[in-house]
Amino acid sequence: MAPGRPNFLFIMADQLTAFALPTYGHKMVNAPHLDRLASEATVFHNAYCNVPLCAPSRFSMLSGRLPSRIGAWDNAAEFPASVPTFVHHLRQLDYHTCLSGKMHFVGPDQLHGFEERLTTDIYPSDFSWTPDWTRTDPPVSGARMSMRSVVESGLCERNLQLDYDEEVAFHGTQKLYDLARDQGQRPFLLTVSFTHPHNPFITTPDYWDLYDHAAIDMPVVPPLPLERKDPHSRRHYYLTCMDEYDITEEQIRTARHAYYAMTSYVDDKVGALLKVLHDTGLADDTIVVFTADHGEMLGERGMWYKMTFFEPAVRVPLMVWLPQARRGRRITENVALVDLFPTILDLATDGAAPAAVDPLDGHSLGHFLRGETGSWDDFVAGEYTAEGSIAPCFMLRRGQFKYIWCEADGGQLFDLASDPTELRNLAGTREHEAVERTMLTELHQHWDVPAVHAAAFASQRRRLFLQPVLMSGTPASWDYQPRDDASQKYVRGGQSPTLTKGRLRYPYVEPASPDHPRT
Repeated sequence: MAPGRPNFLFIMADQLTAFALPTYGHKMVNAPHLDRLASEATVFHNAYCNVPLCAPSRFSMLSGRLPSRIGAWDNAAEFPASVPTFVHHLRQLDYHTCLSGKMHFVGPDQLHGFEERLTTDIYPSDFSWTPDWTRTDPPVSGARMSMRSVVESGLCERNLQLDYDEEVAFHGTQKLYDLARDQGQRPFLLTVSFTHPHNPFITTPDYWDLYDHAAIDMPVVPPLPLERKDPHSRRHYYLTCMDEYDITEEQIRTARHAYYAMTSYVDDKVGALLKVLHDTGLADDTIVVFTADHGEMLGERGMWYKMTFFEPAVRVPLMVWLPQARRGRRITENVALVDLFPTILDLATDGAAPAAVDPLDGHSLGHFLRGETGSWDDFVAGEYTAEGSIAPCFMLRRGQFKYIWCEADGGQLFDLASDPTELRNLAGTREHEAVERTMLTELHQHWDVPAVHAAAFASQRRRLFLQPVLMSGTPASWDYQPRDDASQKYVRGGQSPTLTKGRLRYPYVEPASPDHPRT
């Protein structure tokens, strides 16, 4: 590894709420590897995604910018190739950059700075999931989502999610071994991104049996009557087809049981990666980041999946392990995924990173990680322009207050210190009039709301026109096809040294002969 240049192992889960991990207070979930990582890492207690949806959350995180700044409107919005990511910046610093697993890139660029991609993606890379704000019957925009993930949750021997994550884990661990053999060369960023515990909530018996089904906890907040729901939550109700199902208590318990088991599966995969990191000696020079793209409502308030700004959907785990520190630290300030861009560059250069090409919405968490004092604007911004919305929705969290606002819906103000389950909307109350006014003013300073609305709607119109055209005749495909050059494997095209506890040992090779000259 180049002097002063740490490696990065960046591990992502999909749809993992912070509230489902023991590190964040859950007493039932079995996650010993993440527990151990947290005991030696800096754990950010109030970490937020910037949009509660897969693709735009990841694009925002990689670019360090809010979704509307880069046109990341929804799960079918193209991530422009011209937008620099922290991966591009690490490549500029001569890092080897590699991705194993999901990143949900949409558009012809399926790398966005990664030199190497070991697997394909799991979801479509085209415009097929574009929402449509002109649709009002049923009262949601775009295709509705099925509740089958809940009503049919439970056990399986194998499913698509397992097929994918087994491949991701295999390539991720193998790549760590390969990188360990190349110690002394370029530093690396290896991103390993799983699709668990994203729904469907299905798991195998070995993980299911880690839990006593009768002891599975139920949601803290029971389902709210439709008439008591805020406007966005009412649309969410129809978006997720709650009107077509009577969800039983047993189905809720089973879905939560499976989700916890799927979380334990992720924990095992994290443990396997960390074991390779330590066994190969890479841990001495590698920073580990663990996070998720967004959370999961998991039946709270009668809601499932994400696509809302309530805490279970937007609070994500965030742990950063530094090899030289190896002591636990808990940070309670509000931070967000957009902060990872400047943080990673800060750590890669020991605070000497050149300025990003574009102004970033995030700020480095470096002083938290180093245990240094420093000022921090205790502020997080989020936005949502996808399924279930009919106009842009925005979220601000400053200190203990969280404000959610949409021009079509009005505002919701919560004091998370006294009301962590967000059951008392303080918007419109005399006691909190000044707080609401201040946060609404800040919101309008942060966003040009009419411009965001117009841009999101125009993007939908273009993509709804283009998708059927691109699929007609000879369909265009942007799906990533991994490259696997067999000529460079094993004893062909070079020799891979054997690795024993961080030491390299070259394998025995047959002596050269006239028929088989050594190259």
